[in-house]
Amino acid sequence: MAVDISSDSVDPRLGEGLALFNQGEYYACHDVLEAIWMEANTLEKPFYQGILQIAVGLYHLGNHNWKGASILLGEGVNRLRPFEPTYGGIDVERLVDCGWAWLNALHQSGPERVADVAAAALQAQGEPAAEIDPKAVVAIAGVEHRLPGLHIFM
Repeated sequence: MAVDISSDSVDPRLGEGLALFNQGEYYACHDVLEAIWMEANTLEKPFYQGILQIAVGLYHLGNHNWKGASILLGEGVNRLRPFEPTYGGIDVERLVDCGWAWLNALHQSGPERVADVAAAALQAQGEPAAEIDPKAVVAIAGVEHRLPGLHIFM
């Protein structure tokens, strides 16, 4: 079920948070989005919180915290689902699919391979949006996964 609110009310600071996300600066992204989330109206809070949670999940992944990454990626994806397919100029459906794909790779690889997933995530980050293949095959511990680049598209 889509959320029935106008995307005209999206906070203009969101662009700053998204730029930080796309640069792999997940903790800084968290700081920007948390400030927006705290001020947002009740209906929009899950939108900001979902993106924030995916960013924090990726931050935990970078620190090899399998449990933290798993929990926050899952919570972020689920919070964003009502905003699909797009909201506030963001391709939410693509972000949800991205978060879900990385969460699945994390679960399939298991806690003992979190460093391998983190290394793959690092390789998937930082490329210009036009060059990211949404169906790229990434090998994690010898197992191939189809994983999208870590990028929020507008």
